Amino acid sequence: MQRRNTKKLKSACARPISGGMTAPSGALPDEIRNCRLCRARFGATASAHQPRPVVWYRPGARILIAGQAPGTRVHASGRPFTDPSGDRLRAWMDIDEATFYDQRRIAILPMAFCFPGLDAKGADLPPPPICAETWRRRVLADMGRPRLTLLVGGYAQKWHLGDGAADGVTATVARWREHSGEIFALPHPSWRNTGWIKKNPWFTAELLPELKNRVKDALNDERSNPD
Repeated sequence: MQRRNTKKLKSACARPISGGMTAPSGALPDEIRNCRLCRARFGATASAHQPRPVVWYRPGARILIAGQAPGTRVHASGRPFTDPSGDRLRAWMDIDEATFYDQRRIAILPMAFCFPGLDAKGADLPPPPICAETWRRRVLADMGRPRLTLLVGGYAQKWHLGDGAADGVTATVARWREHSGEIFALPHPSWRNTGWIKKNPWFTAELLPELKNRVKDALNDERSNPD
C-alpha cells in the first residue's frame, strides 16, 4: 500500500473543522475532544501524528452509526466519513449529506475517536481498545437510546453484540433478520469490500432495501416525536 503523506497528518489537528456543520459542544464532547491518552501511542506509529478526536453526536439522535475509527481523510477534515466510504454508506442509507451530518438526527460514534495511525507498510492500525474502555459507555448513556443502530464493521459488532458476532462479519451480517429491527450489522463501506458485496448478492437485494426503509422510519419518527 502506498504510504500516506505524514506531514499532512501531523498538521491536520491544528486546523478547524471544515464545512458549515459544526461539531457538538457540551461537557462530555469537549472532554473527549481534549483527550490525549494516546499521544505517545500515536507518536510511535509510522504516521507519527497527534490525537485529534472526532466527536459527532448530540443527545437524542434517532440513528446511531457505530463505526471503526477515523482514517487519514477524517483526521484531516475533523468530520466523520468524509471519504468514499461515507459516500457508499450514505447511499446504503439513502440519505443526503445534510441529513447524515445533522447531529439531531444521526450520531456517529466510532470505536476509537482518533485516527489510530499507520503501520510500517502504510496500512491503518486497528482502533486502540483504551478509547472504548474510557469513553464508550459514557457517550452511549449521554446520547440515550436511538431508534436505529447501524453496526459498521467487525469492531463495532463485537463490542455491541458480544458472542453474537463471534463468527465474523459475514455471518453476523447474514443473520440480519435475527437481530432486532432496531439493529443492522453492516460490512465496512470501504471500496475494498466491493468484492465482498459481489459475492453476497443478498446484501444488496434483500438487506439494503429493508435498511433504507428503517432509516426512513427512524427519521420520520423523529419529526413526529421531537424531544
